[in-house]
Amino acid sequence: MEIGKLKNLGALDVSNNLLSEELPSSLGNCKSLEELHLQGNFFWGPIPSSMKELRGIRDLDLSRNNFSGGIPQFFEDLGNLENLNLSFNQFWGAVPTSGVFKNASATSVAGNMRLCGGIANLQLPVCKSNESKGGGLSRRMKLMISLVSGFSLLGLAIVLSCFLLGKKRKQSDLNTTRNSILQVSYATLLKATDGFSSTNLIGVGAFGSVYKGILADGVVVAVKVLNMLHRGASKSFMAECEALRNIRHRNLVKILTACSSIDFSGNDFKALVYEFMDNGTLEEWLHPSTGNEEVTEAPKSLSLVQRLDIAIDVASALGYLHKHCETPIVHCDLKPSNVLLDTDLTGHVSDFGMSRFLSKPTTSVSGNQSSSIGIRGSIGYAAPEYGMGSEVSTYGDVYSFGILLLEMFTGKRPTDHVFSDSLNLHNYVKKALPELVSEISESLVLQEGTTNVAEAHRHSRLISVRAQKIEECLTLILGIGIACSVESPTNRKDINDVASELQSIRRNLLS
Repeated sequence: MEIGKLKNLGALDVSNNLLSEELPSSLGNCKSLEELHLQGNFFWGPIPSSMKELRGIRDLDLSRNNFSGGIPQFFEDLGNLENLNLSFNQFWGAVPTSGVFKNASATSVAGNMRLCGGIANLQLPVCKSNESKGGGLSRRMKLMISLVSGFSLLGLAIVLSCFLLGKKRKQSDLNTTRNSILQVSYATLLKATDGFSSTNLIGVGAFGSVYKGILADGVVVAVKVLNMLHRGASKSFMAECEALRNIRHRNLVKILTACSSIDFSGNDFKALVYEFMDNGTLEEWLHPSTGNEEVTEAPKSLSLVQRLDIAIDVASALGYLHKHCETPIVHCDLKPSNVLLDTDLTGHVSDFGMSRFLSKPTTSVSGNQSSSIGIRGSIGYAAPEYGMGSEVSTYGDVYSFGILLLEMFTGKRPTDHVFSDSLNLHNYVKKALPELVSEISESLVLQEGTTNVAEAHRHSRLISVRAQKIEECLTLILGIGIACSVESPTNRKDINDVASELQSIRRNLLS
């Protein structure tokens, strides 16, 4: 590729052309370049030092290649560089901290498993210092302590050194274990899922399939394999990697690693590896299968308190995404199949393949977002303004949560066949409140107030009071669902207020 001959070129895009070679040093001759996109090829080797001559470069994308070595320090000195994507290569060592690297939203280094350091927002491991001068300083300090404080303080220093050395070894063992989990290949995932066997298939989504897998060390994982023939799958993969890179919350699914590779047939392979959730999806619990495969299993059912706890978990996760991330994140596809339940039935919001980053901390309906994926949610759960072309906003997630809440406590999907024309789940519940709450609520939820029929004669008043309290709580919960799913985006409830009100209802129910 004779890039050097194109000296007066302002922009160059040779992405996804399967080029395989070292990046030519003549690239530095293209000093007028402002945009350079080389992603999705097989370029290999280190970045040539001649690229430091690209003083006018603003947008540089080298992602999804096989570049290796350390990240060049000269990237820091490219003063016009506004966007740098180095993700999914083989870079190693310390990430610089000045220039474009000061801005986590302008720099992407995801998928380079041997990088360390950088700014805190990148959340990379701390680099281990190998500088000899550090050891010399430590010896001089020990010598000064021994001269000033005598052999007694030297002995104390030796004891402390032994303690710290033991702690460091333990941490090293933990890091070794962590790295063994994070560094996975196509072959590793193929073996873990028994060749992506249908017996390990636990879910199918818009952009791929999810398999249960067991890694070599016994760790159970969920492997989401992207269908690369599906339009938008690659963008969904990158969106999910970007969204999950810097977020940590007890009610968000935990991603362990991402794999971007080539399968044994030479096809592009992309997968995300998650912490496995023992109790599957909320969808499976709200609408358990009646097929023959379920006969030998105990029927799945959730109590009123369990449903309320899961609703609080989901609201807390959305509150974190909307209010407490450095850049607000809109999930865009909240529904029961995207809420996973762990061993304790704690809710975890998953599947960020359609998520959007808001360009600035705002909940405005007209705010811009960074993703170009056109889909804005699933039928029945997507906010009505999205159907009219409005930009995504946090209000859209609140609408989806409102529909989810109504579904959890009525047992009816928003796509149920009974809903047609002007009747939808929102209007159905709104017309029934408060007088007919017992008729529209999930029967298993209401049974909690009247399960002990044998004691009804002796404790009829107590049971009556309990049933009345349950109906009052259900009325409040469904009222929140109605307030979240109103048609006007700006009239919907704030998600933090929702979480607080649900927690208050829970306390009242258990009092």
